[in-house]
Amino acid sequence: MKKVDLSFQSCKAEYNESNVVLFSVPMDTTTSYRPGTRFAGNAIRVESIGIEWYSPYKDMNLRDYKTVDIGDLELPMGLVEDSLEIVNDTVKQILKDNKKPMMIGGEHLVTLPVVQALVQKYPDLHIIHLDAHTDLRDEFLGRKLSHATVLRRCHDILGDGRIYQFGIRSGDKHEFDLAKSGHVFMRKFDLEGLDKIVEKLKDKPVYITIDLDVLDPSVFPGTGTPEPGGITFKELLSAMKTFEGLNNVVGADLVELAPMLDTSNVSTIVAAKALREMILLLHK
Repeated sequence: MKKVDLSFQSCKAEYNESNVVLFSVPMDTTTSYRPGTRFAGNAIRVESIGIEWYSPYKDMNLRDYKTVDIGDLELPMGLVEDSLEIVNDTVKQILKDNKKPMMIGGEHLVTLPVVQALVQKYPDLHIIHLDAHTDLRDEFLGRKLSHATVLRRCHDILGDGRIYQFGIRSGDKHEFDLAKSGHVFMRKFDLEGLDKIVEKLKDKPVYITIDLDVLDPSVFPGTGTPEPGGITFKELLSAMKTFEGLNNVVGADLVELAPMLDTSNVSTIVAAKALREMILLLHK
C-alpha cells in the first residue's frame, strides 16, 4: 500500500513494518444535514503538526511505534456501495497482513464495511460505540445505507448483545425501544458504566467506533449534526483510558468531523488529539 507525503504526525513507517495502518475515507454522500466530513482526514493531518507526539495520558510516544498513514482512499464520488466496497477491500488487505485498521471518517456509514471485513476474521466481534445518535434506523430518507442506519446494519451482521452504545441523546423513539427490548446495550446521555462493559468484553475482539459528535458542541462544533448535552473532552480521554482494559481491540475509527464548519480549527485539533490517543491504544 502507498505511503503519503502528508501524514499524521510521525506516522511514516513503511507499510511492511507497521502494526497499525491509518487511513481516511472522504465520503459524506448520505449526510442528511450539514456535509463536509469528506475533508476530515487531510484537515487532521495538517493540524497534527501542533499536537505533540508524546501522550502524557498514556506515557507513550507515537514515534516509538510503527504506524503507516496511507492517506485518503480514492472513492468514486456519489457512489455509495462502490465506495463502501473499496473501504471493505482495504480493510481486508490490512487484516490479511496482520495489521490493525485505524480509520478516519467521513460520515459514520463508513464503519459498516470495516465491520463486515472484521467479522470474517473475528466471528465473535463486539462493538463499543460512542455517539450522540442511535444510528439504529432501518432506513432513513429512503436509504437502507445511511449514516443514520449504520449501527442497525452492523446489528444485522452481529445480532443481539454485541453492540454497546454510550452517550446517546438523539434518535427516533423506535430506536430507543430497540435498545429497551435488549437488542443492543444503550447508555443514554453519558459514559457511566463503560468500565463494567470493558470488564465484560476484556477478552473479546472489540471494534471501537467514535462519532465525535458524542462531544458537546461547545467542545466540538465542527460536525454535521451537533447535539447539545454531550460529554467533555476529558470524559472522552477517560473513556480511552478505560479502553486499555480491553485485551483485543482489533480496530477503531473516528468519524463525523466536518472541519469547514468550525473556522477556528479547534474541532480539528480536538480530533487530532483524540486520534493520537486511539492510535496509541491500538499499539498498546
